[in-house]
Amino acid sequence: MATTGKQTNTKSKPTYGKGLSPREVVAPEVYDTWVEFKKDQSQDDLRNELVEHYLPLVKYNAERIWHRVPKGVELDDLFSAGVFGLMGAIDAFQLDRGVKFETYCMVRLRGSILDELRHMDWVPRMVRNKATKLRDATSRLQVELGRLPTEQELADHMEMPLVEMERLIVKSSSLRLTSLDKQKWQESDGNKSLREIDTVSDQRSESPEKRSLKNDVIRLVTKGLSRPERMIMILYYYEQMTMKEIGATLDLSESRVSQMHSSIVERLQLQLADRQTEMAC
Repeated sequence: MATTGKQTNTKSKPTYGKGLSPREVVAPEVYDTWVEFKKDQSQDDLRNELVEHYLPLVKYNAERIWHRVPKGVELDDLFSAGVFGLMGAIDAFQLDRGVKFETYCMVRLRGSILDELRHMDWVPRMVRNKATKLRDATSRLQVELGRLPTEQELADHMEMPLVEMERLIVKSSSLRLTSLDKQKWQESDGNKSLREIDTVSDQRSESPEKRSLKNDVIRLVTKGLSRPERMIMILYYYEQMTMKEIGATLDLSESRVSQMHSSIVERLQLQLADRQTEMAC
């Protein structure tokens, strides 16, 4: 028997992941831009328009992460990494998935920023994890023993060979490195700041005290010497010049400089011997 009636339409409407239509997953003011961009993703002007619209998301995520990382990390570096993550999210996003772009973008932004942080870290993550366990074990044993534990005690506690423990201690020492450009502290008025490098002494520079003592020794040694003789002693012992270089400077032969130097040293030795006798008396 033939059936009568209207035939039901089996073609269903498109469904979306969370019941959201393409117009609902993005901001209304940029919906048309999204549609045009997805038709041809080589349109850089449309991509730039979308990037500019969603930049506040990048700033928000970069600042949140920046407040939880060491002070040596620059906010601009995290922001730049977030912008690259935003561009990747814009290229990969699909309007018909039913997920808001902000929700999808957050994951890509944070991942891009965290990847940049891992790239800036010179210490592998495994070493950091082991260093944390080492620090916890050291603190626990110090409380139990009432003193700092030995390397063997740490190795026994962490159930690892002593050789591996020694390697771990060496690798963990790299965690104490710091950037000399890192800000040490900043005055309350915000106008003056001090970096780590400003507190490190310059070993190459001579302190005023040493410079004064050096000048006193030079005056004592060169007392009673003629000008050429003083120049020979100063250039040889304090300027570290060779006899040949001194001769070229004073317009003397190398043998003459050597002869004068020997004579000066003999006279100074006699003067020192006389002063020692006086002091002994």
